[in-house]
Amino acid sequence: MKPAAIAFLGLLAACQQTQDHTQPGKALFETRCASCHGHRAQGHGPLAAELPVAPADLTRLAERNGGTFPHEAVMTQIYGYPGRHHLGLMPEFGPELSGATVEWTAADGTTIATPAPLIAVVDYLVSIQQ
Repeated sequence: MKPAAIAFLGLLAACQQTQDHTQPGKALFETRCASCHGHRAQGHGPLAAELPVAPADLTRLAERNGGTFPHEAVMTQIYGYPGRHHLGLMPEFGPELSGATVEWTAADGTTIATPAPLIAVVDYLVSIQQ
């Protein structure tokens, strides 16, 4: 096999792994978030017009945060954490995203047991940043 073909197959495999890694989060997004944020996550879901505050364009979270994805703020908004306040602009999905936990390290170095489904949704959001 030619080196270019090998490189292409490696790139294709890497892309497939990335897609597979975000699929659980994408599925959760579709069932829990798309009705307000839209299937493209740009804030144009079928319920958006009925809300008192327009849903955020979730594809530009990193852009609005100086190029860095705001993991903790996004997780707090979606789920909430002990000692941190949910911002109240959208429903809390904590009970719906409960499940097995994984260790997640916040920017301040605090390690937090975080539900794996929440991490999956956030990983999907990271993957769709523009």
